[in-house]
Amino acid sequence: MEAHIVQLEHQLDSFDPATRRKALLELLGLARDGHIKLPPLTTQHNVHCHTFFSYNAYGYSPTKFAWLARKESLGIAGIVDFDVLDAVEEFLDAARLVGVKGIASVESRVFVPEFKTRVINSPGEPGITYHMGAGFTGAVPHPFLAQMRAAAAERTRELLGRVNTVMGPLQLDWARDVLPLMPKGNATERHLCEAFERKGRQMFPDPTTRAAFWQEKLGDAPPEGAKLQNLIRAKTMKNGGVGYVQPDEKSFPLMADMNRCVLDCGAIPMVTWLDGTSDGEQCIEELLAVAERTGAAALNIIPDRNFTPGVKDHKLQNLYNVVALAEKHHLPIIVGTEMNSPGNKFVDNFGSAELKPLLPVFLKGAHILYAHTLFRKCSGHGYLGDWAAKRFPNVAAKNEFFEAAGRELPADATPEQVLERIRR
Repeated sequence: MEAHIVQLEHQLDSFDPATRRKALLELLGLARDGHIKLPPLTTQHNVHCHTFFSYNAYGYSPTKFAWLARKESLGIAGIVDFDVLDAVEEFLDAARLVGVKGIASVESRVFVPEFKTRVINSPGEPGITYHMGAGFTGAVPHPFLAQMRAAAAERTRELLGRVNTVMGPLQLDWARDVLPLMPKGNATERHLCEAFERKGRQMFPDPTTRAAFWQEKLGDAPPEGAKLQNLIRAKTMKNGGVGYVQPDEKSFPLMADMNRCVLDCGAIPMVTWLDGTSDGEQCIEELLAVAERTGAAALNIIPDRNFTPGVKDHKLQNLYNVVALAEKHHLPIIVGTEMNSPGNKFVDNFGSAELKPLLPVFLKGAHILYAHTLFRKCSGHGYLGDWAAKRFPNVAAKNEFFEAAGRELPADATPEQVLERIRR
C-alpha cells in the first residue's frame, strides 16, 4: 500500500490534468478508508507557493501542493504564478476537495514612474518592483494577462539566445530542451538553468569532463542541483552576465495598468515587500501611497528572508515596522515561502520567537483573502468594488467582517452557506 501511495503522489505532478485529478481522488478515497492518516488542521499556512505553471523547485503541480498542504496540517494554502493564471481553477478545486482553504494569485514585475531613480525590490533595477494580484477565482481572459504571458515568453526566449552564445557546444533548443520542462510553455530563468544542467549531463556524461566544462564557463564547478543552477543564473542571466539586459521604463507594464487589470478581474492588487533595505523600500510609506492611489489594497511578505533565528537585527526590525505600517493602513498581509528555489521551506516557522508575534496578523490577512475568494465565486461581490464600498463604513469594519467570514466558512463551503454569510 505504501508503494501505491507514493506512486499516486508522483502522479499528482503529471502534466496531464486528468491523471492529476484521478490520483487525488484515489488518495482521498484511501484517506477516507483509513489507509492514509491525515492530521488535524492547524494555523500553519503558506499563501505564496509557485506551481509548475511558472516554476516550483520540487515540480509541484497545483493539485500536489494542495494535497501536501493537507498532509502537513495547513489550514490555509495559496498559490501564485508568474504572469499566468493557469493554476487557479485546479488549485481552488483541489484545495476544496482536500479540505484546505484556498487562495490564488498572480505575480509579475511592473514599473513605478514615481520611483524611477530608486531600487525597490528588483535588485539593481530602479523603478522595477514585483507586484501581485490576489484572490482570483478563475483564469480570466483579459487582454493585459495575455500580454503578460506573451511578453514573459519573449523575454525568456531572447535571454536564452544571448546565453547560448557563450555556452560553446552546450546549446539549448527552445522547443526540444526547454518547453518539455513545463506543462503550458511559461518558461522562466530557472527553467533555463535546469535545462542547461540537464543538457550538460547528456553532453558530458563523465563527471570530470563535465566539471571542467562548468569550471571554464562559470569559473567554478559546484555540486550539481541547486548550487550549479544558481551559479548558472548568477553568471549568465543576472547583472554582469551576457544574458542580462538592464530594464527600463518600457521593459515592464506600469503598476497602475496591472492594478487596473487585477481590479477588472475581481481580484485585489497587492504590493510586495522584500526586506526594507533598498532605497525604495526605505520609503515604503510613499510607495504604499503611490500603489494605493491606483487600487492596491494588500501586502505580500516572504518572512523567511527577514530574520535569522535568534538574531535581532535591522532586517527583523524592518519586518516589524512594515507590518505595523500595513496595520495602520488597514492592508491585509499574506505570507508564504515561494518554493521556487531549492531549499525553500514548505511552510514558515510561525512558532519561532521572531514570527510568533506576527502570526495573528498574517492569519487575519489569509482569512480576508479566503473570504474574498468565496464571495467573488458565489456572488460576484468581493473585498473591493461598489458592494463593499456601500456595505462598510470604513476599511477597518470591512476587514473585521471578511476576517470573521474567512474564519467561519469551511474549506468546502456551499454557495448557500456563503450567501447566507454575506447577508448577515
